Amino acid sequence: MRTKDRHKEKPRVNVVTLGCSKNLVDSEVLMGQLRGNNMEVAHEDGRNRADDIVVINTCGFIDNAKQESIDTILRYNQLKEQGKIGKLFVTGCLSERYKPELRKEIPTVDDYFGSNEMVRLLKTLGADYRHELIGERLLTTPSHSAFFKISEGCDRPCSFCAIPLMRGKHVSRPSEELVKEARKLAGRGTKELVLIAQDSTFYGLDIYGKRTLPDLLRLLSDVEGIEWIRLQYAYPSGFPMDILEVIQERANICNYLDMPLQHISNPMLKSMRRGITREKTVELIQTIRERVPGIALRTTLISGYPGESAQDHEELLRFVEDIRFDRLGVFAYSHEENTHAASLEDNVPEETKEERLEEIMSLQQGISYELNQEKKGKEFKVLIDKKEGEYFVGRTEFDSPEVDNEVLINAVDQYVPVGDFCQVRITDAEEFDLYGIPLSAGENSQKGINETLS
Repeated sequence: MRTKDRHKEKPRVNVVTLGCSKNLVDSEVLMGQLRGNNMEVAHEDGRNRADDIVVINTCGFIDNAKQESIDTILRYNQLKEQGKIGKLFVTGCLSERYKPELRKEIPTVDDYFGSNEMVRLLKTLGADYRHELIGERLLTTPSHSAFFKISEGCDRPCSFCAIPLMRGKHVSRPSEELVKEARKLAGRGTKELVLIAQDSTFYGLDIYGKRTLPDLLRLLSDVEGIEWIRLQYAYPSGFPMDILEVIQERANICNYLDMPLQHISNPMLKSMRRGITREKTVELIQTIRERVPGIALRTTLISGYPGESAQDHEELLRFVEDIRFDRLGVFAYSHEENTHAASLEDNVPEETKEERLEEIMSLQQGISYELNQEKKGKEFKVLIDKKEGEYFVGRTEFDSPEVDNEVLINAVDQYVPVGDFCQVRITDAEEFDLYGIPLSAGENSQKGINETLS
């Protein structure tokens, strides 16, 4: 009589994430649910097993992101056909937007799911969506810092953006649910929350009847163990000014604001349907800097939007030069189907888009270098993210993870614990990197030696 193998290894679910930090949070929530169902999960583990289930969380935001998602699906689909993985599922924004086309072009994928179909995906994977796990996540970032999604979707009418097509209307998460999640994260060692949304300043309108982001910031600020809260994706039109009061009054809310402006020329802003003018934008920036002295401002711009003239581009360059943003990123415009701008002629050549993008970034590189030179000799509180090669790598409160400047500390003769804060004196600076020494260098170095010997 044959004995059944009761210890047969279960299939592992390997989640692959593409795109933005909001997608990353979705993957973390998915993995938290799977782990809560006693399933083995991994994130972007390249050691493929023949019975692995792979879930690709795709991005469909711009052309490059869509192509990366398609290439990733094809790569894993080939592994499936070779018998190197078991099943392949696709979810996320690309799948939400192009599910019929994907099913037709790559039919051997086991199934496709939209960005809001986690319950159905879990059921297909043999797991139940467990409401008691709301707020539970399997972090893919270092445990001391977590992206923190406060809402989903967007109600803004921006002409170039397909997010509402992929993510739907704006839906705020209840504040009590967010506070509960923040407490869970803090209990596991998270010290920094990076607040993200498609439009963070819209928070609360749908469930409380008014913008309540300032109230949420205060509630999160009260969570014991959270030392930094930073705000990303603030929309300039209708910006709730009382946010600035909260930033000023709460020591653990970073003097940092990410506010994508996209352009400054009035004809471009009108065509983009941004609901704001150049004059009001400049006034808003001045007000922010007056009310929160020393705040670091980050923005994102678009180069080569339909109809962008040389004069529009020159106006944008002069704006960047005058405002001197602390952090800045640029995207080359890409036509997105079913958006308002898709009806416009994409009449700026691709090479011109790239040339204009490079001009803006070259200008910003010089500004960033000058601003960083002013930091030499000054002291900053730094959160140490990792050790990489011969350096410990950290950030000041003026820098968001993955996209902003970093502080490098020589790891050959200095020691600072990863995941901890320390005071650092800046000794040198480049365009996008700062170099420094921890003020308690001797104590930290000895601690590092002791830990190495023990």
